[in-house]
Amino acid sequence: MSLIQKEAHGWGGLDHTVILLSNPMYYMTNDIPYVFHQDTNFLYLCGFQEPDSILVLQSIPGKALPSHKSILFVPRRDPSRELWDGPRSGTDGAIALTGVDEAYTIEEFRHLVAKLKGESNIVWYDSAKPVHTELHSDYMQPLAEIKARNKNHIQGVRHLVQNLRLIKSPAEIERMKIAGRVTAEAFIETMFASKSPVDEAFLYAKFEFECRARGADILAYPPVVAGGNRSNTLHYVKNNQLIKDGELVLLDGGCESSCYVSDITRTWPVNGRFTKPQAELYQAVLDIQKSCLSLCSPGMSLENIYSLMLSLIGQKLKELGILKSSITDSHFFKAVRKYCPHHVGHYLGMDVHDTPDISRSLPLQPGMVITIEPGIYVPEDDASAPERFRGIGVRIEDDVVITEGAPLILSADCPKEVYHIEQICGRSS
Repeated sequence: MSLIQKEAHGWGGLDHTVILLSNPMYYMTNDIPYVFHQDTNFLYLCGFQEPDSILVLQSIPGKALPSHKSILFVPRRDPSRELWDGPRSGTDGAIALTGVDEAYTIEEFRHLVAKLKGESNIVWYDSAKPVHTELHSDYMQPLAEIKARNKNHIQGVRHLVQNLRLIKSPAEIERMKIAGRVTAEAFIETMFASKSPVDEAFLYAKFEFECRARGADILAYPPVVAGGNRSNTLHYVKNNQLIKDGELVLLDGGCESSCYVSDITRTWPVNGRFTKPQAELYQAVLDIQKSCLSLCSPGMSLENIYSLMLSLIGQKLKELGILKSSITDSHFFKAVRKYCPHHVGHYLGMDVHDTPDISRSLPLQPGMVITIEPGIYVPEDDASAPERFRGIGVRIEDDVVITEGAPLILSADCPKEVYHIEQICGRSS
């Protein structure tokens, strides 16, 4: 509400109401539900882990912002549904679990909506991308239409929540440390279990098992487990092919632990030994990644680091003979982006691509968490590249907390030196 106080400065004596919807339950087929996963903006503000609910933060008449009261509207207790779906918190449980000031059944929300139609009420709600289409159409869409007719438009709130989520508290960082450590250990066990040939599906299953066995709630996203040339498909998630002897595997995976996620990528040879061309390309990416990590400090931005990454990749591509040393400046960055078409990183938190509306040009501040993930990808049909590099894709990704001093690498326990990876795979020379 402090952010609303700043944004609404000078608007006069108006009442403010913030409304966020929970996620609905999604179904795989007919009446078979997917495991429920809460909308992260809703979860961040109240911690309530049940579907079909509404959070309201409301200014208190006669008191200045940021004074407010919090209200949850939740599904009523229903023994017949709870037999199938498990217990619901109900209104009493919602207050006990979250500490909100008041709680009512979802049906009672219509009484609040009726009070919000007046011109003195400013409503903050994301109507452009409703999280819960049914609750939106039942309650919020009619309200939005009335407010629009009165020229009292509903204000978006998503950007305000993202600004809060951008800077992590010490408690949030502790949770992210756990997610990073669990994922690093899962990578080590998955590397250790590699053999040649090996199914991508086996490595996928091994990685997920090791995350869950260490207490992870779920995987943070469908992982990429890409053998050989498939590593050059950036969002390859089929994970159903055989990785042959002599090929690398690129595994981009993370877990969710207590609502916070990790996002790590490692690339290694399934037979335990890098070939000379693989090691050359891998070491080039590792050198670039270390240079990018050294820039993760307050005042820099992801955009600044991205510019450096492109320059460094270009230099390495010239050294490896993948780019001609005579390439002109005007064609340089276009040529580099052919071999690394993605950004250097993104914000990380409760979501893998966290706070996506926040510009990557924003100067980094202590408490921000980002990924650093340079890569070089040489498709097997790239006739312009030296033959020895064709079909090799390498990415190395770490999770980084910005601090006043040196960056804190949450994934530091995950091996990435050539000798260390070969040692773990059990074939150290």
